[in-house]
Amino acid sequence: MRAVVATAMLVMLGACGGEAADSNGGAGEGMTPPAAAPVEQATPAMADGATRHEVDMILDGTNYVYRPARLTIKPGDVVVFRGISGGMHNVQFWADSLPAGAAEVLQAGMTNVMAPLASNLVAEGDSVVVRFTGAPAGRYPYYCLPHQALGMVAELTVAP
Repeated sequence: MRAVVATAMLVMLGACGGEAADSNGGAGEGMTPPAAAPVEQATPAMADGATRHEVDMILDGTNYVYRPARLTIKPGDVVVFRGISGGMHNVQFWADSLPAGAAEVLQAGMTNVMAPLASNLVAEGDSVVVRFTGAPAGRYPYYCLPHQALGMVAELTVAP
């Protein structure tokens, strides 16, 4: 009987778990931020026809790296940057090295934003998603702010 009561209480508590979020997707003032969404499983194509790519943010021995460090995608594709190991990471694009019009596309397509062209720090198990809808062709160099000095830099290429 105690197991049934305990299970019922857990179900009720789970149903009451969400807090209201502000228009930017964060927690409203004085509210607990929502739990991070789990990292999704890789799929070759999404419902809208875009291809999903994954880039892991890792500590490999003594090297902080994005894996893969070079990736070619198409306009409209989605890139999921996954925190795997090595503590907190982020994704930050160099504004002065992007193709014309790319900054606006990245800003509109990036989740978990900290600043223009920069994601928040994410922990192991969390992720940053960037949609490249309408992205102009060209090179998109980026880095991890906490580990840039340790060589954590990479590059995406959007090819038509």
